[in-house]
Amino acid sequence: QVQLVESGGGLVQPGESLGLSCVASGFTFSDYAMRWYRQAPGKEREFVAHIGLDGNTIYADSVRARFSISRDNAKSTVTLQMNNLKPEDTAVYYCNARRTPILFEIWGQGTQVTVSS
Repeated sequence: QVQLVESGGGLVQPGESLGLSCVASGFTFSDYAMRWYRQAPGKEREFVAHIGLDGNTIYADSVRARFSISRDNAKSTVTLQMNNLKPEDTAVYYCNARRTPILFEIWGQGTQVTVSS
């Protein structure tokens, strides 16, 4: 069964850190680029971070220098370390696996991150 399972969400105060994990199963993880997206209430889903097959990373301007994405192909896991969290980071965070050139995507079910004092 092809799936992505996120974990690590929760409630934190502004300025604190949180780490999200996404475990893949049912497909060859190392063949897929991995991304994190997020969706805040009433807003469109937006891109957060990308890590390619070779480990290259790309970040949204809003999270650059605060968030870090990494992958462990041996464990079929991608993580998102989030530091200095802000209330505007509050959202459901989704893990995404993608393969190109003919785009094929897999989505996780999402994990809630709430940043509030």
